[in-house]
Amino acid sequence: MSEPTLSPTLPGAADDRSVRRRLTIEIWIVLGLSLARSGLYALIVLLDRLTQTASLADQSTALNPSQSARPWLDLLYQLYSIVVPLVPVALVLFLLAETFGAAARRIGLDWTRPWRDLGTGALLAASIGVPGLGLYALGRALGITVQVQPEALNSAWWTIPVLLLSAAQNGLLEEVVAVAYLSERLTQLRWRVPAILLASALLRGSYHLYQGIGPFVGNVVMGLVFAEYYRRTRRVAPLVVAHTLMDAFVFIGYSLVPAAWLVALHLT
Repeated sequence: MSEPTLSPTLPGAADDRSVRRRLTIEIWIVLGLSLARSGLYALIVLLDRLTQTASLADQSTALNPSQSARPWLDLLYQLYSIVVPLVPVALVLFLLAETFGAAARRIGLDWTRPWRDLGTGALLAASIGVPGLGLYALGRALGITVQVQPEALNSAWWTIPVLLLSAAQNGLLEEVVAVAYLSERLTQLRWRVPAILLASALLRGSYHLYQGIGPFVGNVVMGLVFAEYYRRTRRVAPLVVAHTLMDAFVFIGYSLVPAAWLVALHLT
């Protein structure tokens, strides 16, 4: 597969010092507006949790909380929280190529083979999601993971659609930025493959630190697998599918699991 070319806005060879500097600055700006910002916040939250009198095992967090007691206003808040974080996705597509379509084709987000991408995504979701639940249960048992409540929305007609949209947003933002964009730019900067994989994985783990040490480790492992898949295929669509399926299963399925099972598995 041919080496990815520079963005048209950054003429010159990838080893040119000025171009490398601009690419590096661009990466930090993009990440600072999106996932690195979340990672820094998550680190501060973890420090807060670790310095409290209660242990991590006795603390909890909610992933999709209601933001208003009035359903229509809560819906507006939820939609805002879904749409606005997708702006960095549009930004990186704009930066990677002359048109959004060209950028999508470059990173394999073009849906030219939807059934194959869906099937691969489902396999990835199963192979990562099941061990991930096991790591979460182990972390809860060891006391290094907080109790995570995946869904805390007030019941309304729009609850499930919003949870599905939230899952899709997570998939797009994290896989396009943390995997595809970061891999493309670090490859242009001539980073070695292990360093690219590790950078992507550590970024993914960083913004899950607020959940404790266990989720950080689990997401680093997931990040290594996903980054390596992208390196081999240059297709991010299956990763978006896998991430969306995993989050949708957790967000919606959590409320359907009997409470006794959650206690037995140390999931609550």
